[in-house]
Amino acid sequence: MIMSYSYEGKTKEEAIEKCINDLNVEENELYIKENIQEGGLFKSKKYQITCYKKQDIIDYIKKYIKNISDGMKIDIKAEIKTINDSINIILVSDKNPILIGKEGKTLKSLEILLRQSLKVQTGMSIKLNLDISNYKAKKVKNMQYQVKQIAKDVLKSHVEAKLDPMNSYERRIVHTLISEFDNLCTESVGEEPNRCVVIKYKED
Repeated sequence: MIMSYSYEGKTKEEAIEKCINDLNVEENELYIKENIQEGGLFKSKKYQITCYKKQDIIDYIKKYIKNISDGMKIDIKAEIKTINDSINIILVSDKNPILIGKEGKTLKSLEILLRQSLKVQTGMSIKLNLDISNYKAKKVKNMQYQVKQIAKDVLKSHVEAKLDPMNSYERRIVHTLISEFDNLCTESVGEEPNRCVVIKYKED
């Protein structure tokens, strides 16, 4: 259970100030969910916020991972860092292949389950990235190399290339990467989960 704290004020800033003073924290140490309550005929509207300490979120994630570790009977160590409002989690184990699964499917499932659990606890869609021994980072690096090679082929041949289906995160990486090439553009086509990126040649 993640502890929540609720405050009201005439403005959002006033409500946040009450929260900061009461909990003795900085604003960047909190996740804040706001809810504007409309006032009546003779009442002005109020700003109500619900706050969660980032440290409490991290402690919850550690317990969640500990439960997974115990359930799978695998020793798992977790390194957790927050960057702005995003939580980055790196798991390390001597059973990494089991945690990653075929083509990263187990890793993806763990991330989805953790994200959903946080949503149930807080009502917020907290940004998080779960990786195991830098599997995702290595996969992205390999993907970027392959996309660059395909981009060079499109530049030479002027023939568009349709990439394999990707998730939204991977597609954003491709769009950003191709935007650095002159005379190339990208387009996402198809429906999930088979949505993919097409790399096209464009004239000056």
